Amino acid sequence: MRALKSVFGVIGALVPVVYCGSLLYYFLDLSGSVHEAETDGLGPTLLGLGVVGLLFCVPLIVKIVRIFAGLRSPGSAGRDGPDASTHDGEFDADAVLARHIARRSTEAATGSPAAPRTRDGGSRASGPTFSRRIK
Repeated sequence: MRALKSVFGVIGALVPVVYCGSLLYYFLDLSGSVHEAETDGLGPTLLGLGVVGLLFCVPLIVKIVRIFAGLRSPGSAGRDGPDASTHDGEFDADAVLARHIARRSTEAATGSPAAPRTRDGGSRASGPTFSRRIK
């Protein structure tokens, strides 16, 4: 499904480029040459169509680069399967969350405090947590 979306994205970005290019070709073919197009008053039109066509090439190039960069990048767990190993330098939020939940469950089972006590000797200090608070 992702490949189909990428193909339609490239086609959607290609349509305005082809349209501007075909208009540029039409006006050049109509007048015969660039010099005759300038004498007929089509010089600014040809220049504008060329600039707009080049501007429409930018999203097309970006989409094509994203497709090829996506093919070369290492796969995620969803694409390569659940037992795909993580690569060096990647951040795995699921693994961080699983470690945090496992550490909290072992701390709750042993009865050790999960957070340091406050300065006045009261109960534990409340801090940011990853999971829901159990009251």
